[in-house]
Amino acid sequence: MKPKMSEGLSRYLKWLYPNLKVKRWFLLAVLGIFLFATGFSVMNDGVALGYAELQFREVIYRVTGSTPLTAVPAGVVISALGIFAIILGFKRMLYSIISSVLPDNEGRIVDVIYARHHLRRGPKIVVVGGGTGLSALLRGLKQYSCNLTAIVTVADDGGSSGKLRLEMGIQPPGDVRNCLVALADTEEIMDTLFSYRFESGTMEGHSLGNLLLAGLTDTFGDFQKGIEKISKVFAIRGKVFPSTLEQIVLKAEFEDGSQVEGETAVRDTEGKIHRVCLEPSDCHPLPEALQALEEADLIVLGPGSLYTSVLPNLLVGGLRDKIREVKAPCVYVCNVMTEKGETDGYRVSDHLRAILDHCGPNFVDAVLANKGEVTATSLMRYVKEEAVPVVTDPKDVENLGAKYFEAHLVQEGDVIRHDSDRLAKELVRLLFRLKPMGERIALVDAYLLSQKLRE
Repeated sequence: MKPKMSEGLSRYLKWLYPNLKVKRWFLLAVLGIFLFATGFSVMNDGVALGYAELQFREVIYRVTGSTPLTAVPAGVVISALGIFAIILGFKRMLYSIISSVLPDNEGRIVDVIYARHHLRRGPKIVVVGGGTGLSALLRGLKQYSCNLTAIVTVADDGGSSGKLRLEMGIQPPGDVRNCLVALADTEEIMDTLFSYRFESGTMEGHSLGNLLLAGLTDTFGDFQKGIEKISKVFAIRGKVFPSTLEQIVLKAEFEDGSQVEGETAVRDTEGKIHRVCLEPSDCHPLPEALQALEEADLIVLGPGSLYTSVLPNLLVGGLRDKIREVKAPCVYVCNVMTEKGETDGYRVSDHLRAILDHCGPNFVDAVLANKGEVTATSLMRYVKEEAVPVVTDPKDVENLGAKYFEAHLVQEGDVIRHDSDRLAKELVRLLFRLKPMGERIALVDAYLLSQKLRE
């Protein structure tokens, strides 16, 4: 007991160490409290007060040069100074502490604290997919809730992720890294660090974020534990889980009967895909991911490549069965553009049909598609890729058993992609429409609060 007591005492005594920039502001706040109480004492007329208080008032009169007749104004001034000292002292003390814990955020401390506490009241949303589409969606959703869970495909076998997977036997970290960056409070700093890519030497082609995840996986012996450590360091608004911790290979069978193995081969091989599968087929999801699905208010599939980002997650049997089992509505966000080698000529209903062919009927409750037009200038960039905007067909979607919703979701730039803010806002609205009336009040509260935070 004594060692523990001494450790606790020494921990508290550390607050007295020099150069912490805390003690001075704490003492100023204490002085403010004393002045505030003193001001009220001076203003009191002294009836029924004890001798000690009368003597104390006399000292105040002499120090301030006031008399009982002028005591009230003097007391008001002293109390006002006390209030000012209290506010300044506690404010500066908090800034000194928080600026050390949250560097570069001291200018928006109140916003950070307010967001951290109130975004916890937001809806529980689980997003399933991979690629840049998933990270773009998370970047928008974190403005509405921090109860977010990303379930990310680990079938990637190309680029830096593929090399690390082959050399170290770990899950490909690329898509997970992008999700962590998107969910970080300090997104710009984290993006600069994690996206840095070495251009020469033995690490050529590797990103710093991928190497960090690989190093943490090697240190702790578990890919998920490495993700959790990074999440704590960078204050991630949500959780990120790989769809499985087993080494999986994506396989595809084309309509002409040919077959290929590996995500890169599936993406690059021309022809119409008939079906995809995983090897091993009996891979298992993480229990934490299943728990997140169990508690979810909304499950979102995509946006992302249909056969190489979305479906590989749904081929993990436990995840697919859990999504079908839970009460939360499942929404599929269709891509804006077709993808050569995967979805050539696909309409919205073709995307949905592919999911239902792999997961069974009535798996998806609603489909969200883009209705905004894409400019000719942007489309010209996709001529070489033989990609065109996905054609919408609401009636065919509804004939497949899913509700159809559409909105202007496009963000045009060097590439055509979903706008993070528009997509997130539309999904929150969609969640409101799909929920029973009794559960809508909390959602409205979270939505209005998030709007106030963004203003």
